[in-house]
Amino acid sequence: MRSEVVDGLRALVVGGSLAGLTSALALARIGAQVTVVERAAGRRSGAALAAHPADLEEVIGIEAAAVVLDRLAGPGHRPHGSQPVAWEDLRDGLAQAVLADPSISLLEGRQVVSVGEDERAVWARTDDGTEHRAHVLIGADGHRSLVRRYVAPERPDADFAGYLLWVGIAREHDLDLHGSWPAGLDIQSSGDHVLLGYPLPGPDGSLRPGMRRLGWAWYDAGRTELLVSTGAVRDGVVRHSIRASDVSELIYRELPDRARGAWSVPWSAAITDSARRRAITATPIAEYVPDRLVRGRAALVGNAAHVPTPMTGSGFAAALDDAAALGEALRAVTPSQVPDALDSYERDRLGPARRLVQSGQSFSRSFARG
Repeated sequence: MRSEVVDGLRALVVGGSLAGLTSALALARIGAQVTVVERAAGRRSGAALAAHPADLEEVIGIEAAAVVLDRLAGPGHRPHGSQPVAWEDLRDGLAQAVLADPSISLLEGRQVVSVGEDERAVWARTDDGTEHRAHVLIGADGHRSLVRRYVAPERPDADFAGYLLWVGIAREHDLDLHGSWPAGLDIQSSGDHVLLGYPLPGPDGSLRPGMRRLGWAWYDAGRTELLVSTGAVRDGVVRHSIRASDVSELIYRELPDRARGAWSVPWSAAITDSARRRAITATPIAEYVPDRLVRGRAALVGNAAHVPTPMTGSGFAAALDDAAALGEALRAVTPSQVPDALDSYERDRLGPARRLVQSGQSFSRSFARG
C-alpha cells in the first residue's frame, strides 16, 4: 500500500462539494496545506441557493471569492445577495478557486473507504490503495458521510424526512413566455405539494433577456412508494437520489400534467420543458440533528455535520459558518494542538447546527403528513 507522508500542518478534506471546497479555501487561507479527496469526477445538481459576495469574501478571502464571483456573474460583476445562483455554477467557481491555490490539491475520482487516527496524525484510505495522512481530517462528504460514521458511530445516519424534492432548470430561450419573467423567488402551495421557483442568470452569468434560466424545486409528499421501490430510501434512511435516467416515462408524462393544473406560468412551462428534456432529478429529503461534530483530530462540516431541510434556505450559509469557525479554531495551532482546537470548533458550531435543523423539522413533520 502506497503512503503519502506529510510535513508541517496538513489538512485532509473528504468531499469536494460546496462545504468541502469552502473549508479547503478557508484552511489554506490560514496557511494549511490541504488535500481534498472527492469520489465524483465533476459534480452536477439542478438545485439553486443564495451566495452572498460579502460572506464569501470574509470566509475564503477576496482573491478566491473573486474567482467564484466571476463564475457566477461574469468577470467584473457581482451577483446580488438575494439573487439565487445555480448550485453547479457555485461549485464550479469554488473548484476553480481551489485549483488556483497552490496550497490545495484536489483529487477527484477517488473514493475514501476508511478513516482513522493515531496519536500524531489522521489517515484516509482511498479505493486506489493510497493512504493519505494529515494532522486534521475534515468530513465534508454529505448526508451519507463516511467520516460521520467515525466521528459519531452511535448515530451515523440521517433520517428520511418523509418527502422528496423534484428539481430542474430550464433555459429561457426554450420557453414561450411572452415577456413573463419573475422578479424573484416565488413560493406556491397546492395541497401536499409546495413549489419554489427562482430566476437564475445564464450559465455565463448573463441577465440579458433570452439568456436567463428558471430553476424550480417541487416538494412532493406522495412518493414514498417510489423511493422505497427504487432503493433510494431503505429502513428510514436516504441511500441515494433518483437520477433523471431512473425516472419512469409515466412520471415524465405525469409531472407536466400536474404542473399545469397546480402551478402558474412560468413555472408550469419550466417543468414541462425539463420533463421534455428528461432533465429532472428527485432527491429524498434527509434530516440530521448532530450530537457531536468532533472526535480527536476529525471534524464534520456541511451536510456531514448537520442536514436541514432545504426549506430553511440556510444550508450553504451554515457551511460557510462551519468553514469560518474551522479556520478560526485552527489558526496558528501546532499539530499537537489540533484536538483542542477542534473541541473549540465544536463548542462554537454545535448549538447553531442543532438549531438550524430543528428550525425546519416542524415544516417537515406537518408537510410529510400531507
